[in-house]
Amino acid sequence: MDTAEYRAYPFTAIVGQEQMKLALTLVAVQPLIGGVLIQGERGTAKTTAVRSLPGVLAHSASTCGRADRAARVIELPLNATEDRLVGTINVGALMKSGEREFVPGVLAEADGNILYVDEINLLEDHLVDLLLDAAATGVCHIEREGVSKSYSARFVLVGTMNPEEGTLRPQLLDRFGLSVKVGGSLRAEERLELVRRHMAFEEDPASFCDRFAADEEAYAKRVARAIELYPQVEFPDGIAMFSAGLCSEISVDGYRADLVMMRTARAVAAWEGRTVVSEDDVLQAARLVLPHRMKRLPFEDTGLDDKTLQKAMDALQERGVEPPADESEPAGEAAPQTASSAPAPDPEEPKKQS
Repeated sequence: MDTAEYRAYPFTAIVGQEQMKLALTLVAVQPLIGGVLIQGERGTAKTTAVRSLPGVLAHSASTCGRADRAARVIELPLNATEDRLVGTINVGALMKSGEREFVPGVLAEADGNILYVDEINLLEDHLVDLLLDAAATGVCHIEREGVSKSYSARFVLVGTMNPEEGTLRPQLLDRFGLSVKVGGSLRAEERLELVRRHMAFEEDPASFCDRFAADEEAYAKRVARAIELYPQVEFPDGIAMFSAGLCSEISVDGYRADLVMMRTARAVAAWEGRTVVSEDDVLQAARLVLPHRMKRLPFEDTGLDDKTLQKAMDALQERGVEPPADESEPAGEAAPQTASSAPAPDPEEPKKQS
């Protein structure tokens, strides 16, 4: 019996939700940003966007000459057990031969890929602890039933959740590099286009995907170009001070935000085809990096609006901390790097990328 080939909804066919698509794109450009938390009500294309991302990544990897390195989305079921997450002993092999054969779990499969957890705020606490440990170290270590085993578990964590159904523990929340809120308040024209596209996809997935094939390929080429360009992106001292000042004025917890801000701003510049980070790149990064790290009262809503950003910028200006004039340049026209403008080495970035 013939079975229909599974087709993911094209990433470029998603109507609206530009911030969500940008956040997912940026972690594709630079995985060390640290993953994405997508918050929103039901039916806002959260899961659709995550599941459609591999299509773009596969095209991108092929364009970069790394077809065998294309990232996949590995999903962790909400009802997963600890054995399913980290691995367990093969009982059948144990009973048959007496040997303790270890079967790796989802974290092993997620190594080098995207680990997706839907409704992550409802995940059991003991599984959250295991995720936190793996996310922090990049290694999953098992000590159980006479077996001592370690394996690599470096993944980009993507979580989706409906805030009305509960919140995340602060320790896990901080592990997400970027966060974005999505809503269903599209204009009537956009809502109609969304419905038309989904109906067309349901009726004939193959034809619908063919319709957006050129868009998917163009998007993938842009991602591939940004990946190649990212190591060349400079972060001028004045812009770096502006970035650090925003983190200070908005009073975010810890210093991870500063590092993620720089990575994200460089990824934004690379995505836009430029080799020098600008003030606008930093502001775009701030809207994705800072909201879930801001100090707030219990049950206070998260968010970083333009008014809050402007207030922080005004405070910096009063203290004499202002970004320099726009120094951004289009790709291919970058000025020779100097000691003050060359990108600082990323302490967590591999020294050599294939």
